[in-house]
Amino acid sequence: MEREMSVEAPAARALLLGIGNVLLSDDGIGVHVIRALDELERAGRLGASIALRDGGTLGLELMTELEECAALIVIDAMELGSAPGTIRAFEGADMDAQLGGKHRTAHEVALADLIMAAKLTGCAPHRRALVAIQPGSTGWGLQPTEPVRGAIPDACKAVLSLLEEWGHGTRAH
Repeated sequence: MEREMSVEAPAARALLLGIGNVLLSDDGIGVHVIRALDELERAGRLGASIALRDGGTLGLELMTELEECAALIVIDAMELGSAPGTIRAFEGADMDAQLGGKHRTAHEVALADLIMAAKLTGCAPHRRALVAIQPGSTGWGLQPTEPVRGAIPDACKAVLSLLEEWGHGTRAH
């Protein structure tokens, strides 16, 4: 006797990826934002379909993670030509264009390569965004400069806003 079994598809996962070198002051801001978002996750404020990843300075090594997600938000330091701590969000094609511009750090090149490889293999998340934060200093230092450290709460808000807009809800407390 055959039975038809219904299997529910797992919820589409949103990956929040912090990029940067925490030994180079503001360059590590993406990782610092992921750490702040991790505190929200531990407090139960992020949905179950949201995954956090400290990507450090990894590049193509993150490819398998992209294959497993439906949405991607990358947080990274990036030259925006603005005051330190300025935050800008770039979605979809705007993100791709931003990554195609001038690269100031090796991990910006690695991120551009990662997204390009994901597109070529057909596993680039349809929903993707870059939350970029203007660094002030990328010299040696374990903490971001004051203006960039002060941008962490607003960067978290930008990430949460994108998640809400995309239907990957958060839990208000």
